[in-house]
Parts: sequence; C-alpha cells; structure tokens
Amino acid sequence: MSPAPASATLPGDPPGGRRAAAVWGIGVSVYFVAVIFRTSLGVAGLDAADRFDVNASALSTFSILQLLVYAGMQIPVGLLVDRLGTKKVLGLGVVLFTLGQLGFAFSPSYGMALASRALLGCGDAMTFISVLRLGTRWFPARRGPLIAQLAGLVGMAGNLVSTLVLARLLHGVGWTAAFAGSALAGAVVFVLLLLFLQDHPEGHEPEPVEHRGAAYVRRQIAASWREPGTRLGLWVHFTTQFPAMVFLLLWGLPFLVEAQGLSRGTAGSLLTLVVLSNMAVGLVYGQIVARHHGARLPLALGSVGATAVLWAVTLYWPGPHAPMWLLVVLCAVLGACGPASMIGFDFARPANPPERQGTASGITNMGGFVASMTTLFLVGVLLDATGDDYRIAFSVVFFLQALGVGQILRLRRRAALRERERLVASRVASVHVPV
Repeated sequence: MSPAPASATLPGDPPGGRRAAAVWGIGVSVYFVAVIFRTSLGVAGLDAADRFDVNASALSTFSILQLLVYAGMQIPVGLLVDRLGTKKVLGLGVVLFTLGQLGFAFSPSYGMALASRALLGCGDAMTFISVLRLGTRWFPARRGPLIAQLAGLVGMAGNLVSTLVLARLLHGVGWTAAFAGSALAGAVVFVLLLLFLQDHPEGHEPEPVEHRGAAYVRRQIAASWREPGTRLGLWVHFTTQFPAMVFLLLWGLPFLVEAQGLSRGTAGSLLTLVVLSNMAVGLVYGQIVARHHGARLPLALGSVGATAVLWAVTLYWPGPHAPMWLLVVLCAVLGACGPASMIGFDFARPANPPERQGTASGITNMGGFVASMTTLFLVGVLLDATGDDYRIAFSVVFFLQALGVGQILRLRRRAALRERERLVASRVASVHVPV
C-alpha cells in the first residue's frame, strides 16, 4: 500500500487561492487550445485521406509523426521548463503549434501536411509539462493530484470542441477555412500568456540551480530515472492512456463508420461520449487520489482491465457488427483511460524534488505517447495488410497492455518503499524547521 499524503501544508508550500487559479487558468487555456489542434485530425481523418489521396498506413503517419515529435520532445521540454520556467516554454509552444495548424490548413501536398503536423506536435509537446509545473508552483502539494486531473479534464474539453465544433466547421466551410479559423485561438491565448502569466507567486521563487550544459542535462535525467516512482509513473501512463488516444486521435471514427456501419453523425456522438466520460471520471479519480494515495494503483490497473475486457467483447462479438449498447459501454469505459494515465504523475511527483519536476514529468509523459504512436502505426499497417480487418488490427492493444502491466507489477514494491522513505524524511525535516 502507498502511504497517505500528509494533510498539513508543507513548509514553503505555495498558498493557492484565487490568484493561483487565475494564473493557472491562463496556462491551462494554452493546453486547451493545443489539444484542439492535436485532436483535429481525429474528426478529419477520412477527409484527409481523400484530400491527399493516401491509404491507411499513410494516413496514420500524420498522427505517428506528430506523436513521435511529441514523445521525443518530452525530456528536452522537461529540462527546459526546469531551467527557463513555464512562461517562456509555453510561449514558444503556442507559436509553434499555431504555425503548425495554419500550415496544415494551407498544405497543398501530403509532404507539407506532414511537416505541419510535426511542427504542431513540437509546440504541443511544450504545453502539458509546463502546465503541470505551473500547478506545483502555485498550489500546495496536497492539491497536486486534483490539479493534475483538472488539467487533463480541460484538455479533454479541448477534444470535445474538436469533436463538436471543428467537425461541423470542416463540413460547413471546408478544410482550409476550418483549420485556419481555428488557428486564431492560438493568437488569443498567446496574448493572454504574455500579459498575465507568472511562473510562481511572489516569495516562492525556486532555489537557483547552477546549470552546466550537458553535465547538468545528464544529471537531471539520470537522477529522475533512478527513482522507481518515475519509472512506475512512465509505465502507468504507457499502459492506461493509449487505447483512448488512438481511438480519439485517428482510428475511432473509421472503426465506427467502416467496421461497425454507423453514420458519421452517430460515430461523432460516440467519440463525444468518450470525451464526456473522460471529464466525469477525471473529477472522480482526482478526488479519490487526493484523499487516498493507496487507491492509485488499483484505479490504474482496474481501468486497464476494464478497457481490455470491453475491447475484447467488442472486437470478437459474433456477427458483423457489435450492438449499439456495447459500443456505448466501450466508449464510456475508454473515457477512464485519460484520468487513469494522470495517475502516473502522482507516482513521479513525490519521487522527485521541485528542481526535477519538469524532467520527471517529461519522462512520465513519454509513456502513453510512445504506446499511442506504436499502436497507431501497427493498426495502419495491419489494416492495409488484412484488407481493413479491424478485429485483427485492434488486437495489438492487448499486447501493449500486457507489456505495461508486467512492468507496473515489477516496479510497484520498490516505488512504494522509496515513497515511504521520502515521506518519513520529509516529516522529520518539518519537525526541525525553525519557527
């Protein structure tokens, strides 16, 4: 069992309050826009295939490249956030993902569209780690799990906008107008960020850290990786996030339309259900983990098990199509994947001191995106190889889940022991803090 968090505010904890909520709200609005841009291809996958005249493998390359850039940037972004602060990294991220969205709107060819999605992925990669760090700088540590889940919830609200609003714009005003018009949101949040965002409250400046180039980078990464909690967080994120990410980012709409025979409207409603379920479950998980740290692993593994069972029943349902009630249940359960992946940060956060939070979060955040990228690629290849047999293609989900669960079970005891040691040490230190 993991130890319960201390209820008292730790010495030096940020105060939280309305000012913290306002500043954090600006940061999380940047993440909200980034998720709209990231998931915009999920509602435009079939249109993109027609526009650029590509097959399933080439279509999946859009999302694979975007996630490859995103995952590859996580550790560098974590290091940048630890060194430069939130405002500078978030500002650069906004510029890059807005330019990527604009480029995608006007791309005349498949190659230019790929480059635009890569640029978008680079900017997107700078948002979530920055928002997590902003939360740790402005709110008390005991609020960490809830603040992280709320950030994920706002991100899913961006997915909801993509599903409901951008899909309608796409089929109403066309490809170029829809994507270019959405890019205006990037300009709005950039202005808000420049005017109002602060890295930390007054009187809570981080301790200065001496940076020594490559030696500093190696030291930060090595120290974070040595912590079992960081590695456990990575594998929790790896195992829980990718089924819903793959479904929402690219393959959900084609699966529901082509394999299950649904209309685009009905399929879009089911994608919306995934997002709404994610938001509801995120609030519940955040409250539970904030009060009972011992619930982290059961919640994560329970979400993996429920997802695996529902996918298996849906894919291997006898007959040409799964019944609607089963698809509804599947989408509702997929909604738990995002909140469950956020639990990974609740293992990495207490395992690392404040000066390594960005690096540790970057390592953790790589997990789900590496799994998503791998699954997107394998599904596209298998669809082309099997003549669009979604039953075979989506079976790769089970292999990655089995890999991740094995690693979680291997690391859980070491992470729990190390966390107990840190908790005891922090309590001893707080007793000796001079009044």
